[in-house]
Amino acid sequence: MTEKKMGRPRTDTEAVTVRLPRETIRALDELRKLEEDLPTRPEMIRRILDAHLKQN
Repeated sequence: MTEKKMGRPRTDTEAVTVRLPRETIRALDELRKLEEDLPTRPEMIRRILDAHLKQN
């Protein structure tokens, strides 16, 4: 398995800051625990968003 390296994001990305209710963060953390690789919160949000966008 190849490990992802920390560092600057790809140049075709843009940072987005979002405030979420604590209840939503708790639910997000519960979903993260179901993933085999325990993604970070930002990664889990990306996965959820990508899955949602693919449905439409």
